Formats: sequence, structure tokens, C-alpha cells
Amino acid sequence: MRDHQIFDPDIETRPIDQQFQLDRDAYRKQIRYLMENSEFYQEKLANAGFDTPEKIGELDDISALPFTEKDEIRSSQANHPPFGNHVAADPDSLVRVFSTSGTTGTPCYLGLTRGDLDMYATNVARGYSAAGFKKGQRLVVGFNAGPFVAGAVYYGFDKIGCNVIPVGTGNTERMVTAIQKLGATGVSCTPSYGLYLIDWCRDHGIDTQSLGLQNMITAGEPGGGDPLVRRTITEAFGCTLRESMGIGDISLSVWAEDAAEDGMNFMARGFVHVELIDPASGNPIAWEDGAEGELVYTALQRESMPMLRFRSRDHVVVNMQDNPTGRTGPRIRCVGRTDDMLIVRGVNLFPTAVRSVLESFENEVSGIFSIRPKTHGVLQTPPLPLLVEVAHGTATDNAELTKKIKDEIKARLLVTSDVRLVEHGSLPRETYKTKLVDYSEAAA
Repeated sequence: MRDHQIFDPDIETRPIDQQFQLDRDAYRKQIRYLMENSEFYQEKLANAGFDTPEKIGELDDISALPFTEKDEIRSSQANHPPFGNHVAADPDSLVRVFSTSGTTGTPCYLGLTRGDLDMYATNVARGYSAAGFKKGQRLVVGFNAGPFVAGAVYYGFDKIGCNVIPVGTGNTERMVTAIQKLGATGVSCTPSYGLYLIDWCRDHGIDTQSLGLQNMITAGEPGGGDPLVRRTITEAFGCTLRESMGIGDISLSVWAEDAAEDGMNFMARGFVHVELIDPASGNPIAWEDGAEGELVYTALQRESMPMLRFRSRDHVVVNMQDNPTGRTGPRIRCVGRTDDMLIVRGVNLFPTAVRSVLESFENEVSGIFSIRPKTHGVLQTPPLPLLVEVAHGTATDNAELTKKIKDEIKARLLVTSDVRLVEHGSLPRETYKTKLVDYSEAAA
């Protein structure tokens, strides 16, 4: 199988039961560390009736412990600035401090010790090696080196030994020029940026195939594994496209896709324990082929800000089939975020599911769409307004196409929609992440 390369072969191909036994030992040490050094978890666990490591128990007992929510981490930093009382390491030992975007208020700060930073980099090296990046390869990176945690990707490329050309977001001309003049063959970016790059090249008279790209890895949002997005990008550039998924509070590249191209492998082995839960009840779900649920993470080797049962809100589908690359499961596809889900007359709708419907019309639509709810909130009354952008050169006054899309959404997603076709290029192309639900037309 092409691009069959493994950064940590002993770890990435280790049988699951053997890994779980090693994780049990790491978990005991991490719990003792938390109880000795994290005021936040000392209080949180004691309030739940777990005031000693003995009462907390083993890794097999983890489902009895309370979840950690992102709002608790925000509150921790607000009440104990700047890093919060969940910090378990001496602040003087931090070597990097990243931050969230702060779109919902004051940014959250993420401090990493040298060991923590190396862990992030190792997971990136595992994941991006799986995606086909190699020592000596020249590549451009569409993530900013700071202040956001996505910039830690650079340290992972250093571990692989890539020739990295930093570009970041906001300057596509600089990125394309770097590819052309320096012979870069790889790109790391969001799937939204990959789609944006196609249109930018067309608008500037550049043949996307002439860039000579060999591989692209997308992260930062769902979409890289979507068949419509994948075909659009791979056919435009003539490259492979594989996806990666992380979560800032845990690590970059917790999951990444390899040459099998059948889901993202768990790359944070030995550093993180992952659970699958029912997002409504919080009950554990077994890791079985075809299972669906929300991912929950627990740090096994973390110094600065260890998380215990941290709810990701990422909703995934599990693949437990044998992987021909030799990596052992599980693998996942991310369906969307549970907190982005809409409920339309009792039907749960992940915005990304709409894209799977549009795949049936890929010659007539661009794949860009925008859900425009009439009211704020999760609960929506049908029909759900939906703007669908047509393909380049396709007319918008196509009643037959409109009806076909509405009927397909109803048949597959069980949701009644109000589809409006809009001109190609009229919906925004984001250079970082795309918001699939736009409340700008919702009633106050």
C-alpha cells in the first residue's frame, strides 16, 4: 500500500489489549499526580466522593468519575488567572502558552511544559507521517505559528524532518508563490482553506494541477473525510487528501488518517485514554464496529493541564475493521459536534450531513452551503432554510434541481427544507474554518 510509513511502529501496531494494560499503569501515576498537584481536581473529585486515589480506582472504573466540561476550564481561569487552578505544574516550567480565539469572550490560555510540547509534536509526527509526509519534503503550512494551538503543528513536522515553509492564514498569494518557486509538494490546512484555494487559483488564472502538490492533510474542522470535499480537492490538485483531528486541551493530531483512507487512527496512544459515550445520557458505549457516540479524553502523561474525562463534543462513527497498514484500531470519522446539532421537529441534524446529500449532485453544486435558521437555538421548525451554491457555470433558476435536493434531504435526513440555489462564489470562502450554520437571518 502506497505511503505506508509508520513513525512509531511498535506503538502504532501494538495490540489493543496490550496498550490498555500499559495505559492502566500510566493512569494510576497520572491520578496520583493530579491528586497531589491539581487543586481543581482535588476539589472536583472530593465533591463527587473520590478524595483518594484508592477511591478513584483503576482505569477500568473511569466511567464512575465526573466529566470535565470546557466551561469549567473557562471558569477556573477566570477565577484563578491567568492559568487557572487546574494547572498541575509550576507555571515557571511552561515553555509555550497558546490561547483560544476568544470568540465567546476572554481567551483561554493553554500552557505546555517541554514534555507536554514534545507529546503534541510526537502525535503530529505520527499522524502526519501516516498521511504521507516524509523527511525532506517541502511543504507549506496554512496554520499560524501563534498564538493559537494549531501552530504547534510545526514542532511535529520538525520531528518528521520536513522542510517547512510557514505561511499561515490570510495570504494565499504568498502560499501559492511559495509552492511555485520553492517546489513545495505538501500542504497542511483546514478543508475550508483547501476549497478556497481551488477558487483562488481559478480566479487568478492558475492551473491547480500545475502546482505539483502530492499530498494535503486537513484539520481544524470536519470535512476532510467527506467524499464530496475529498473528490473536489484531490481532482483539482491531483494529490492525496487525508484528515487529522485534535482538540487543543488534549493534543493536536489525536486522530489521523493513513493510506487505507478508511477513517482516522488513534495516534495519541500511551499519552491519552479515549472513551466513547452516549452524548445524551453520558453512559459508556463499547468500541464496536459501527458504533456512534461522543469522544471523551483523559490524559495519561500530562504535566501542565491534565484533563480527566474531558468532553470533546465531537460525535463520531467507529471503524474496528482490520487496517491493511498494520495499525490497530480504533478508527473514526467525525460526523460533527454535538453542540452544533440542530433538532428539526424531533429529528437530530448534524450540519455536515447536508454535505453528504449534496454529494449526489456534485456536477451541479459546488458543495458550499449555508443553513440559515429562522430562530436562534437548537430547536428549529421546518422547513429549514438552506442556501446551496451551484457549480461554476450552472444557473440558479433550476426548479428541478431545487426539488431534487429537497426530496433527497427529506428522504435521507428526514428533514423538510427550504432550498434556495445561489450563484457560484456567492457564499463566503473561509481561509480557516467555515460556519455551516449562520444565524444572521434569525429573528431576534
